[in-house]
Amino acid sequence: MRTAILILIFATLAFAQSGRRARPAAPAPTPTPEEKPSPTPSEPRREQVTAERDQDYRCTSDGTLAHLLDPPEVAGFGPKEVDVKAEITAQPEPEYTREARRAGIQGNVVLKVLLLANGKLDRIRVMRRVPYGLTENAIRAACELKFKPAMKAGKEVSQWVTIEYPFRLAHSSIFGP
Repeated sequence: MRTAILILIFATLAFAQSGRRARPAAPAPTPTPEEKPSPTPSEPRREQVTAERDQDYRCTSDGTLAHLLDPPEVAGFGPKEVDVKAEITAQPEPEYTREARRAGIQGNVVLKVLLLANGKLDRIRVMRRVPYGLTENAIRAACELKFKPAMKAGKEVSQWVTIEYPFRLAHSSIFGP
């Protein structure tokens, strides 16, 4: 009986170890990253400007925002100081950013815009901001304003105008950017 037990133990150990062991795989050579020429943009990349409260900005020709540090060259009149207020004829709607939509951000961006007598915008001042790029999109939309200048004593004059851009998820498209 003792021999049978020893044979059984020996056979179990022999069969348990009888499977072929996998030879250790030769280490695969690590691929070296190929030097790919990076695409060079035609213009140097500019950093994204984050619009802050009580700061002035101007849109540039390439669609970016320029932070203005100097005071306005032209002192604009307030709405009560003119005979005929500036009339906004076209006010484009800003787009919701993908990040703001995902984060569920809503709010109102309030901007003060200096409308010049010659029909151009001088600067845009942020009065109330909303995060996730919504303030910057509101400024870009304000850059596309079309307006008739204010009048005082029969002459066209510059005027500060307050514009509010509401951002509501209920009004944004779920298929938008």
